[in-house]
Amino acid sequence: MIGFLAFSVRRGWQGFWRNAVMSIAATITMMLMLLLLAGLVIGLSGLQAGLRFVEQKVEIQAFIADGTPKDRIDALAAQVGAQPEVAIVTYVDKETALAEWREQLREQGRTDYTTATGINPIPASLRVKLRDPRVYGQVVETLQAATGVVTDVLETQRVVDALLGVTGFMRTAGIIVMLLVGVTVLFIVVNTIRVAVMARGEEIEIMRLVGASDAFIRWPFIVEGVLVGLLGAAATLLILAVAAAPLGQVVATLVGQVPIEFDRNLAVELAVAIVGTGVILGGLGAFVSVRTYLIR
Repeated sequence: MIGFLAFSVRRGWQGFWRNAVMSIAATITMMLMLLLLAGLVIGLSGLQAGLRFVEQKVEIQAFIADGTPKDRIDALAAQVGAQPEVAIVTYVDKETALAEWREQLREQGRTDYTTATGINPIPASLRVKLRDPRVYGQVVETLQAATGVVTDVLETQRVVDALLGVTGFMRTAGIIVMLLVGVTVLFIVVNTIRVAVMARGEEIEIMRLVGASDAFIRWPFIVEGVLVGLLGAAATLLILAVAAAPLGQVVATLVGQVPIEFDRNLAVELAVAIVGTGVILGGLGAFVSVRTYLIR
């Protein structure tokens, strides 16, 4: 068995370089497809990380009318907090809200004009954190119905919905593009192996006449296809390793204050996906090509 595998690998390697131009073209195409796969996986992981960050910040903020009695505010907070969708309700008075606003101005390097005027234009508010940022229930309706107490209700559900829409669109579009490119790569591998099979047609016929099994004939070509996938995967991983640091800096610049942190297992999962896809496509293309020839 070991001798048969060694023979298959040796013959596959010789066949790869015997049709060097076609093999290298197939390898480059495989590499481009795998780079596209890696970009899709990384992009979706980044969007998911951004979505988790935004979901943590999602809250409903109800601005309280100036002069509203504290007991009415407490009653509204209790009513909202009793709803099953709500995790916690926090009351922020005008002074605290003004201090937070001034802190934001300082962080942004903007001028605070309220200090000179002595006027506090920031209203008090109720901040509502939800158990699930995507499940609002009747919270917004309850706050909007509190006329005389609430002047406006601010919610960030649109941001979450927009990110979910972008993530879904990117996933669907990426899968479609990946399928199209994958089929193209498969055809290129099939044609590459077919050329190799036809070039060694007389040799194959002699092997069949002396009693060689189909598996003995087929496996060197399958190994040749797998080599196309492995070399394409190796080139892809090398490019990703070299580009990792510059790409990380670009992503950090683009996302600004959003702390995109990829899962620690992403690198391993990405490597497995790239190598696995390359091997499967290369081996499958070779198998289809040789099978078509042998069943004639």
